[in-house]
Amino acid sequence: MDQMKPPPRSRSIYLLPNLFTTAGLFAGFYAIIAAANGDFVNAAIAVFVAAVMDGLDGRVARLTGTSSEFGVQYDSLADLVSFGMAPALVMYHWSLSWLKFDDPVLGRVGWAVAFLYAACAALRLARFNTQVSVVDKRWFIGLASPAAAGLMMSFVWAFADGNLGWDGNELRYVALGVTLVSALLMVSRIRFWSFKGSGEKGPRADRVPFLALALVPIAIAIMVIDLPRVLFAVGFVYALSGPGCWLWQRVRKTAEPGA
Repeated sequence: MDQMKPPPRSRSIYLLPNLFTTAGLFAGFYAIIAAANGDFVNAAIAVFVAAVMDGLDGRVARLTGTSSEFGVQYDSLADLVSFGMAPALVMYHWSLSWLKFDDPVLGRVGWAVAFLYAACAALRLARFNTQVSVVDKRWFIGLASPAAAGLMMSFVWAFADGNLGWDGNELRYVALGVTLVSALLMVSRIRFWSFKGSGEKGPRADRVPFLALALVPIAIAIMVIDLPRVLFAVGFVYALSGPGCWLWQRVRKTAEPGA
């Protein structure tokens, strides 16, 4: 008698995590369209929506047991659009494009730095995909592409709404620096805290310190006060945390032999 084969698992459930990925991809695509039409606030918000969708698709896949190699590759391609192309083009349309009115060469520098950001995001995603199983999950090697996109788009959002009195034209050189630094941090070897796990083995591996959880409602309450500026401050501090810790460790190592 032939062995009874279990009924094939319905493939429809695999649509669930990929729907979140598609939603994130749509948000990134919408950000590009909105920026081309001069709607920079909604373009920046769309990238943050993409980041939320990016955080949900993987968790949904793990909770429902529907993780797949297809989903991993699809998520990576969607991230390239949402956190690579979209932030670069939003920043270019909002601010970097104004450099061409200072000098034609500076205009080319503006779009070249925007391209550099997109290329570094692609390199960062490729490196993450190849090293995901061998690195310490507590740390990102290089600034994660969603965090870099968050820094870029929070900068745009903080000023594009007009509440601070500066626009993309006046901040074009600052925007150039923010874009360049964000790009280089993504491909650097500097470690950034990933907020994932405690570094322990076994069932406690995914736990985070209680203090980190307790700070969440405080952070939400602060964000309600002035969301664009708070997001920019958080992104700025997080981007500085990696180089700051790296510099502190270097100083300690050089001081130890003379102690």
